[in-house]
Formats: sequence, structure tokens, C-alpha cells
Amino acid sequence: MRLIRRPVLCNYYVTYRCNATCGFCDIWERPSPYATPENVTANLKGLKKLGVKVVDFTGGEPLLHRQIDQLLALAKGHRLITTLTTNCLLYPKYAGKLRGKVDMLHFSLDSPVKEEHDASRGVACFDFVMESIRVARRLGERPDILFTVFETNIHQIGEVWRSVCLPNDLVLILNPVFGYNSVDTGNQLSEASLQLLSRWAGQKNVYINEGFLSLRRDGGNHISQPVCRAGSATVVISPENKLVLPCYHLGIEEIPIQGALAELYHSEKVQKLIALEGRLPACEGCTINCYMQPSFAVETSKYFWKALPGTIKYNKMKGTWKQLL
Repeated sequence: MRLIRRPVLCNYYVTYRCNATCGFCDIWERPSPYATPENVTANLKGLKKLGVKVVDFTGGEPLLHRQIDQLLALAKGHRLITTLTTNCLLYPKYAGKLRGKVDMLHFSLDSPVKEEHDASRGVACFDFVMESIRVARRLGERPDILFTVFETNIHQIGEVWRSVCLPNDLVLILNPVFGYNSVDTGNQLSEASLQLLSRWAGQKNVYINEGFLSLRRDGGNHISQPVCRAGSATVVISPENKLVLPCYHLGIEEIPIQGALAELYHSEKVQKLIALEGRLPACEGCTINCYMQPSFAVETSKYFWKALPGTIKYNKMKGTWKQLL
């Protein structure tokens, strides 16, 4: 049963440029401009019209956008929940400007071993993550540690939790890796790994969406009975100020917004594309977390119930649950 018939999340790509070259991502390979404050201002008004609650300023590396603090302030002015994920290379430099503007601030860290984390990111950023944690805590911020889980690093979750998260009272977000297009993310997580991740769900300061684990056991999205609601639960905006449908990773069409986001979203053309969500050939087997999380939230299914405990736990830890009502 559909619970919410409007988009709840906006993935706003402020640039595709990145100062890292992660092997499990190809966004950084794309040429890209930067989203303009004028377009962001207009689109935030459109997002409010559509009923969106959360805006994720993403990339690429969003801190490469020199006006990212202004964009975040604009979103906060519209009473939107803001989220941003960074590799931390630039965070110490801009931390003061970002203070108080990001409700869900995520620092990427995939290993407690400096050499291994730096190798996975293609750039020496481990030390910047550690420095960023110190800077953020000094400013009264409480970032999350976003740990992308592979078969090759799942055994390191405990060390990151004990040595980084618990001493600093930070939430550890366990983010199961997902594949898309031709990006090689390694072997899929085994049943033993899925069971281990499920056990981590009960630990202090740990968040894992167990709907993700259930979906992987089921072989991902199936186009015959799709669970993905990427188009109707999520609005994706490109740096070129285009609406991307049905999602970024499998985008088949990009439509210029031209200052009328809400009207464009409700247009016949866009609604026909949204109707294809989860049903395209490329959607078979999809487990892309960026779109499954909002998909699980807008419709009752077994994934909704699997995801619910972790969602409640996380929003209580972050203090954002009232803003979602």
C-alpha cells in the first residue's frame, strides 16, 4: 500500500567533479559544471511545492562547490533537512562555514588502515578524515562515519566502531556496496556477510538499513514486481539544472528544468517516465541504496518493515525525527 504519494528526497548533484578516484564509482569521470545559486534557489522552492523533506547535496565531491555553504543555508531557510557526504579532503578548510548547516553530515571511511582506505579512494585522504573528526567535534558538530561494506573490509567494521565512532560518540553507517552499469564493485556480499551486518544493527551507535539486506537476499529489484520507487520518491537534479529520470545511475533522460521544477515534475512526459521506475531492463537485480531507502519509506512492504527499526533508531540518534513528521 502506498503511504506517501509525493517525493520525499532530492539528490541534488551540485557537481560531478571529484578530488578522489574511488574504484567503485564512476561519477568523477564525468565532465561537469557547478550548480548555480540562482538555479538552486528556484529549485528549492519547487522542492517545497512537491513536498520534499530532505535534500542531499551530493557529487562528485560537494565541497568542491565554493558556494556550498550558501546552498545549504538556502535549504535550511526552506526548513529542509540537509545531508552531505564528503571524503574530507576539504572539510577542515570549510568546516567553519558549514557549521550548523548540515543535519546529516557523513564522513567516508572504509578502513581503519590508512594505506587501505587511501588505496580504495585513489587519493591520500585518511589523515584528512581523522583531522575532520577533530575539527567537527571542536565545532560542536556530530558527523557520521559512512562505511561502504565490501567482502574485503567487512572484518574491519569492529575496529572502526571501537577506535573511531565510540570514542567520539559518532554514528557508524554501514552502507552495503552496490553495483551499477559497468562499474566493478567486486563480489556481491555473501549470506554470511549479510548475517554479520544484521547482527551489527543492534549495536550502540550503529545504523544499518536491514531492508537493504533483505533485498539482496531476494536478488534485488525485479521488473515483474518492482520495489523501486526511484522516480516517484526521489527528485534527481543534475549540475546542468536538469531533471534526471528515472534515477541518476540508470538515467535514460535529462530534461531542462527552466525555473519550473514542480510544474515539470507533474507534466505528462515526466509522469510517463516515472511510471517506468523499477521496470526498465537495467532495473533487474538493482540494489542501489540511494533509491531503495526512500522507496522503502513511501510504501508498505516487507522492506518497509525491515527498514523501519533502523530508520527510527538513526533519526532518534540524530534528533531529526520531528522534522520528518
